[in-house]
Amino acid sequence: MHDTTGLVKMLNDLEIYGVCTRCKDQIEWRIKYKKYKPLAAPKKCVKCDQKTVKRAYTAVCEPCGSDLGVCVKCVQPKELVAKSTLTVEEENHRKQEMQAELKALPERERRKRERDLKSVVAGDTNEPEADGDSDE
Repeated sequence: MHDTTGLVKMLNDLEIYGVCTRCKDQIEWRIKYKKYKPLAAPKKCVKCDQKTVKRAYTAVCEPCGSDLGVCVKCVQPKELVAKSTLTVEEENHRKQEMQAELKALPERERRKRERDLKSVVAGDTNEPEADGDSDE
C-alpha cells in the first residue's frame, strides 16, 4: 500500500491478459499482497517446448495460448480476459505524463529510467550488455 519501490510500481502497472477470470483474480491477489515474483529468465512453454514464456505464473506462451484459445496459466479452454486497448488520445496523454515526470527527475535518475524503458521496449531479459570488451 505505501511501498514505493520500483518493483511495486512496475507490478501495479502490470497488465494481466490472456488468462481466465479465476486466474486473473489469483495473479491480482499475488500482486496485492506482495507475493508476486517476476520471472528472471524465460520458461519453457508446455505446448511448443520453446523458451518463450516471459510472464510469471503462466505455463503456455502467448502465441500458443491465443492459437489454442486456452488460458495461459491453467491451460483450460475458458473465456479469456482480453488485452486492453488504449485509444490514440489516451496513449498520447500517457506519453505526455511520462515526459513530464522524467523532466522533474534528477539527471541520474532520468537517464536510468530512460535506459529501463528502452530495455522494456526492446524486450531484453536483464542480460548484461556486451561492451565489446571480451576475454576471448
